[in-house]
Amino acid sequence: MASIARCLRAARPSTLSRLAQTPYITSNWQPASLRAFSVSPIRDIRKYTKDHEWIDLNADKTAGVIGISEYAAEELGDVVYVELPAEGKQVSAGDAIGAVESVKSAADINAPIACTVTAINLALEEKPGTINQVPEDDSHGGGWIAKVQVDEQGVKDFEALMDPEEYKAFTGVEH
Repeated sequence: MASIARCLRAARPSTLSRLAQTPYITSNWQPASLRAFSVSPIRDIRKYTKDHEWIDLNADKTAGVIGISEYAAEELGDVVYVELPAEGKQVSAGDAIGAVESVKSAADINAPIACTVTAINLALEEKPGTINQVPEDDSHGGGWIAKVQVDEQGVKDFEALMDPEEYKAFTGVEH
């Protein structure tokens, strides 16, 4: 990444205009033709279950991330323990893949779709409260539970889940 940053820094219009003013550099390049460099991330597709789990699938629907919804995290209260699934575990939609225990209660975490667990969020073992802080964050420091590989059956299961608007209506919560 450092090399990209150096290239971009050198291409700043202020630098280029100074270079263009230098008499021994000849160029037909015009700073007005400079286009902004930006990257638009491909948005994952998120859906929810009636048991309050969420899953984000990548654009080609081959991999995803599973977690519990913000609504579930609020209802559970302070999470004190998270049981994570085993890597490599193959599950069907609705199978228990782990559990969450809080000061109020305990609940199973169910697989929203048929999938194979490829990675787990080990940080939740040390800091289970992360689920309360950022339950629907699938980044490095987020409260996601597992990363999964999805097959054809998983894609079919995914289509039957609720989109964010349907889930809001289901829970009666406005965010």
